[in-house]
Amino acid sequence: MLQRVMITAGGSGIGWAIAKAFADSGAKVHICDVDEKALGEVTESYPQIAATQVDVTDEESVDQWFDEALDDLDGIDVLINNAGIKGPTGYVEELKLDDWRECLSVGLDAQFLCARRAAPVMKDQRAGSIINISSTAGLFGYGLRTPYAAAKWAVIGFTKSLAIELGPYDVRCNAICPGAVEGPRMERVMRAEAESRGVSTDFLFKEYVAGQSIKRFVKPEEIADMCLFLASPAAKMVTGQAISVDGHTETFHIGS
Repeated sequence: MLQRVMITAGGSGIGWAIAKAFADSGAKVHICDVDEKALGEVTESYPQIAATQVDVTDEESVDQWFDEALDDLDGIDVLINNAGIKGPTGYVEELKLDDWRECLSVGLDAQFLCARRAAPVMKDQRAGSIINISSTAGLFGYGLRTPYAAAKWAVIGFTKSLAIELGPYDVRCNAICPGAVEGPRMERVMRAEAESRGVSTDFLFKEYVAGQSIKRFVKPEEIADMCLFLASPAAKMVTGQAISVDGHTETFHIGS
C-alpha cells in the first residue's frame, strides 16, 4: 500500500526536500505552506504533489487542510510537522513578546494542531508515524535565539509524550534534530546573527562547524532520508526518540 503523507511548510527548504523524497518513493503526498508562490512552483515541478495554502498557526485553517487532505489521500500514514520560523535574534532583554509568541506559535502550536487531527485517524487504523522537526537547539540551547530554542525543546517533550499516548495503538512519534542546514533560511539566520554580534558570516560558519565532528552543514536531503527511514517498516520499534542529523555536535555554537 502506498504511504499517505502530509507535510507542513512543504513549499521550500527542508519541507520541500522531504516532499520530493516521499513523492519519489511513490507515496501520495499533500503539503501545505503559507507561501502561495512556493506552492505554485511545487505543483509545477511535481504535479503529483497536492498543495494547499495554510496558516499553520490558525486552528480553522489547519482543520480545513486536514479535511481536504484526508479526503484527497483517503487517510494518513505519515505526518511531518516541519513548519517553523527562525524567530528574533538578540539578547533576551531586547526581544518583544509578540516576536516570542509568534516563534512558539509556528514552531510548537502548529505541531499540536496537526497532531491533534492526525492522532485519532492513526489510532483507529492502529498504524502511523508522526515526525516532528526539532533542532539541535532543542538539545543544547541557542544563545541570541531563545524563542527558537524554547520552541524546539518543547517539541521534544511533546514528541515523547505523544509516543507514550500513541504507542498502545502501534503509532510512532519521533523528533528529528537537524544541525545547521544549507539553504536560504540558514543564510538569513547567519546574516541576522552576524549583524547582532558585529562579525562576518564567514566567521560564523567557522564557529558553527568547529563544534561538529563532520565539519560541514547538513543538506536538506539528509533530513529527508531520516524521515523516510522513520516512516518505514524498518523503524517499526523506533518511537519517542529525538534523533540528531548534524554531523555529531560536540559543543554547540555559542553565539555570544
